[in-house]
Amino acid sequence: MSDMSYVNSSSLVSTEWLAQHASAPDVRIVDASWHMPATNRNPRAEYDAEHIPGAVFFDIDEIADTDNPLPHMVPSPEKFSSRMRKLGLGDGNRIVVYDTLGMVSAARAWWLLRLFGHQDVAILDGGLPKWKAEGRPVDDMPVKPAERHFTSRINSFLLREKDQVARNIDQSREQVLDARSAGRFDGTEPEPREGLRGGHIPGSKNLPYTALLNDADKTFRQAEELNAAFSGAGIDLKKPVITSCGSGITACVLAFGLHLLGHQRVAVYDGSWTEWALDEELPVETGK
Repeated sequence: MSDMSYVNSSSLVSTEWLAQHASAPDVRIVDASWHMPATNRNPRAEYDAEHIPGAVFFDIDEIADTDNPLPHMVPSPEKFSSRMRKLGLGDGNRIVVYDTLGMVSAARAWWLLRLFGHQDVAILDGGLPKWKAEGRPVDDMPVKPAERHFTSRINSFLLREKDQVARNIDQSREQVLDARSAGRFDGTEPEPREGLRGGHIPGSKNLPYTALLNDADKTFRQAEELNAAFSGAGIDLKKPVITSCGSGITACVLAFGLHLLGHQRVAVYDGSWTEWALDEELPVETGK
């Protein structure tokens, strides 16, 4: 395949770009780190200890519908705009998001910002590990941003809920792509959340989100490699896609990869496998 570049290349910025533009008046930096509960890591405490200078902390578990028993489900537009305002993130800002693992949860914040109508948001390629590996500065200074107005305009095309995904099993209007590991997808590996059935949504395809990343530094693979990964997973890039995962975090990595390739019709199943597997009335497939 001839060399192809990302269609939406401005959505991914390099560490070099951020180093040059970090102090620009319209640029805002966001640490959206998150960890699986079993890791016993506290992303807020890690942020307080070190972050890219000027970065604010986007708490994925709190900027959520905290009344919902499922983890970090999409909040109301009112709550989201209130939290963004307090973080100094708003209209007219170019927002750059990173996380401490290179690429796991930054895409969730990217997706949420776009879901609520903020288009000018990018991900730092390679995240904090790459930034630090290059000897770039971090500090532990508290960031006190000036509040900024955030206009919430929810784009429901980017979001899918359980009943829509269930209806789609028979209709097959949208392809469902699962970002979990192959073992979790086929039901041979236990789920990290206790009490969940193993397996996958009937008819869905599997592409572990890690397949989109370079092993060495967790940067995104080149466009032709992304294209090959999606095609290899059985995805027709001309048709709509719903991405899913364990709880709606790494599904956003797949959504971001599709966005880089210019795919227009990609939605994230917010409740993902945690919601699906808990509902005993919903069908589950196992095996490849």
